[in-house]
Amino acid sequence: QVQLVESGGGLVQPGGSLRLSCAASGFIFSRYDMSWYRQAPGKERERVAVIGITGGNTNYVDSVKGRFTISRDNAKNTVYLQMDSLKPEDTAVYYCNAASYYYYYWGQGTQVTVSS
Repeated sequence: QVQLVESGGGLVQPGGSLRLSCAASGFIFSRYDMSWYRQAPGKERERVAVIGITGGNTNYVDSVKGRFTISRDNAKNTVYLQMDSLKPEDTAVYYCNAASYYYYYWGQGTQVTVSS
């Protein structure tokens, strides 16, 4: 059974930091590109960051470049999103995604709220 379980969300003040984790099971993690998406109320889901299977290739949406860092640990079947200098506009539900040529999987999401 495929599972992607996100954790680490919560309420943080502007300028603060959070680290999201996504623990994967039920598939060969090291063969999948991993991404973090987010969806704010009334907006479409957007991809925030993606990391290749070896961790050597990463890409970010312009709005988070220089503030967010995606990483993965293939030994632990886990992908992370370090979020620094958070802004109110980063408020959203954050989803973990695993994608290969044939399949893709989603986690259930974790809420991130940036507010004073």
